[in-house]
Amino acid sequence: MGDGGTQSLSGIELLDSMTENDLKKLEQRCTWRLVSKQEVIVDRQSESSDIYFVVSGKVRVVNFSLSGREITFDEMIPGRYFGQLAALDNQPRSANVIAVEDSVLASLSQEPFKDLLLIYPEIALKLLVEMAQIIRTSTDRIMDLSTIGANNRVHAEILRLAQEDMLDDNTAKIEPVPIHSDVASRVSTTRETVARVFSDLAKRELIERKGNALIIHDLELLQDMVEEFRGI
Repeated sequence: MGDGGTQSLSGIELLDSMTENDLKKLEQRCTWRLVSKQEVIVDRQSESSDIYFVVSGKVRVVNFSLSGREITFDEMIPGRYFGQLAALDNQPRSANVIAVEDSVLASLSQEPFKDLLLIYPEIALKLLVEMAQIIRTSTDRIMDLSTIGANNRVHAEILRLAQEDMLDDNTAKIEPVPIHSDVASRVSTTRETVARVFSDLAKRELIERKGNALIIHDLELLQDMVEEFRGI
């Protein structure tokens, strides 16, 4: 698929310690795939064990509750990767992965991936650090689901998004404006609850929509609200 320029792993941060020659060899061992928006890339409980690298586009890692509600774990943009758990332990997939937009992916089968970790310990160490971060994030989400209500989980998600683009004057900008259904999926609540929380925060002049951005006017107050209900 595509031209030679498309089939490049040079933007994958996990692999940035590789020599140029080894990276080219790895690119040749990958299977390259163009997936369309909304296409299912990985099915939960499937037996496949490849690791995937996101070269372009965006994909979403999700599961579904018994009632059919979508629960979002993460979104992968170019430079990220997914599928490493099955590639490491050969167990069934733990989540579904769906394309959010048209995307180019490169997949590497289990054995060459394990060989890569042995040849490049820097890659193995980076993988361990990133998996440790996933465990920490998962622990925080479990605590939030166990200890704070739906409204406050929405506050916590807004704070998390705001912390990615904080400004020096105690404000932050989230761009683009979060989609209510996406926020609901991440914090395990309904779109209506998210809309109600956003409306309440706007009435209190804590948040304001400006064009395609959501402005947080008082980041410290939002953080205090989240920490109060978390009991920090």
